[in-house]
Amino acid sequence: MMHQPIQDYQNQITRRHFFSRAGIATAALSTLLGRDLFANDAINQEATGRVTRLPHFAPKARRVIYLFQSGGPSQLDLLDPKPQLKDRFGDEVPTSVYPDERKTTMSNAQSSFATAPSIFKFNRYGKSGLQMSELLANTAKMADKICIINSMHTQAINHDPAITMMQTGSQVPGRPSIGSWLSYGLGSETSELPAFVAMSSRGSGKAGQPLYDRLWGSGFLPSVYQGVKFRNQGAPVLDIYDPPGVDASMRRTMLDHLSKLNEIKYAQSGDKEIQTRIAQYELAGRMQASVPELLDFSQETKSVMQMYGPQVRQQGTFAHNCLIARRLAERGVRFIQLFHQGWDQHVSLPGQLRKQCRDTDQPTAALLHDLEARGMLDDTLIVWGGEFGRTVYSQGNLTKASYGRDHHGNCYSVWLAGAGIQGGIRYGKTDDYSVNVVENGMEPHDLNATILHQLGIDHERLIYPYQGRDFRLTDVHGRVVKEILA
Repeated sequence: MMHQPIQDYQNQITRRHFFSRAGIATAALSTLLGRDLFANDAINQEATGRVTRLPHFAPKARRVIYLFQSGGPSQLDLLDPKPQLKDRFGDEVPTSVYPDERKTTMSNAQSSFATAPSIFKFNRYGKSGLQMSELLANTAKMADKICIINSMHTQAINHDPAITMMQTGSQVPGRPSIGSWLSYGLGSETSELPAFVAMSSRGSGKAGQPLYDRLWGSGFLPSVYQGVKFRNQGAPVLDIYDPPGVDASMRRTMLDHLSKLNEIKYAQSGDKEIQTRIAQYELAGRMQASVPELLDFSQETKSVMQMYGPQVRQQGTFAHNCLIARRLAERGVRFIQLFHQGWDQHVSLPGQLRKQCRDTDQPTAALLHDLEARGMLDDTLIVWGGEFGRTVYSQGNLTKASYGRDHHGNCYSVWLAGAGIQGGIRYGKTDDYSVNVVENGMEPHDLNATILHQLGIDHERLIYPYQGRDFRLTDVHGRVVKEILA
C-alpha cells in the first residue's frame, strides 16, 4: 500500500481531537468492542477494501478454550487405535512404510526399528461407540460430544517449529498467535479481563519442552492483542496487588496522571502504541479487582471442586487451570489457552503417559461436563491436541511393558468439542501402522480455518497489512473442514 503522509497526518489530527474530547475512558473501551478502534484502523479501512466487519456470518462459538498438550501426545496410545499391530510386535517397520529419511537424528542410528503396539486398551464409549484409550476413560464419558481427528499432519519434526506452526500458522517465529488474531478480529466481551489469557502447567512426570512468550504474542499486530499470561506460581499476574502503603485511591490517582502524560505524548506523535499503553494501564487497574475474585474458588460447590480432581486447588496444575478457564469463559474472555507440558516421551512412554493422563484426563472431562451443565458448551469451542504425534517404532529398547516413541509429523490426532462440532465421530484415517494419512488429511491451516469459521470468521478475509503484503493466520492455505460441523 502506498504511503500517504498527508492522509496519515489528517488521521492523526482526527485521533488527537477524539482523544482530547473523549479522554482515557473511551481509550480503554477500545479493547472491549467487537470492532474496536485499532481494528477499525487496520482492517476496516475503505482503502483496503478486503475485509468487512466481523463476524462475517452468524457464529456458533463465542469463545475458545484451547487445551494444548505440549510435546506431542502419542496418537497410537490415546486416539488412533491399531489393534492389528499386536500381531506384529517386534517386527521391523518396513522402510516402504517408514522411510529412513523421515527418521530424526534422535533415533535414525538405531540398528532396529521394531513395531511397538500400544499396551493400552481401547474401549467404545457413549451411544456413538467412539473408541478411545483407557487412559482417557474420564474424557471418554463425553465421547458423544467429541470429534476425533486422526488425520492431522505437519512438515515440522522438531518441537519449536511445530508448536509455532500450530499457534501462528508459520514455522518461523514472528507471526501473531491465534488468540491474538481473534482478539484483533472480534475484540472482547468484558471490560474487566483481557480478551486473551494463556496459562501453563507441568505434569508430575518430566518437565517437558520450554514455552516461549511469543506463543501467545501478537507478532506484528499492535501489542494490545497479545495474550496475558497467568503465571503458575506466585502472584498470577505481576503487580496485580498493591504494594504496602499504596491503597486503591492512590493507585487510581497514579493511573490518572500517567494517562494524562500518555495523552500528551500521543498528541505529539500519533503513535498507536501509546493508545495500547493507555488501554492496557486501564485494563490493569480493573484487573486488580477482577483477578482476585476470579481466583477465589470459595463460591464453587463441593461437587464441582471434586469433579475437577484433587489438584484443583494447587496453583500451576492442569486441574487448577481448567477451573480458571471455565471461570474466565463465564466472564467473557474470548480465547483461553492452556499449555500442559511433558508429553515428549522418547523413552519409558507407558509410565510417563499414565502420569500425564492422570494429571489431565479428569480435569478435561470435568471442564466439558461443567460447561455443558451451565449451558455453555453449545457456544464454547474446545480444542485438544499437541504439535505432532509419535512413531510406531520403538525408540530405544522394546519390551512387552515399555517402549519409547520419537517425533512423528506425518499423522497425529486432535479432538474438538462444542460450538457446532459433530460429536461422537472420527474424521480422517491413517494406514495400518499410523504412519501416514490415507483419508481426509488435515493440516494446521485447516484446523485454524475451521476454528475461525465457528467464530463467524472467513479465514481468507481476516487480514492485516504488514511490510507490503496482506497477512492472515492461515497464510495462503487452509480450508474449513465442513464434514465435522453439525
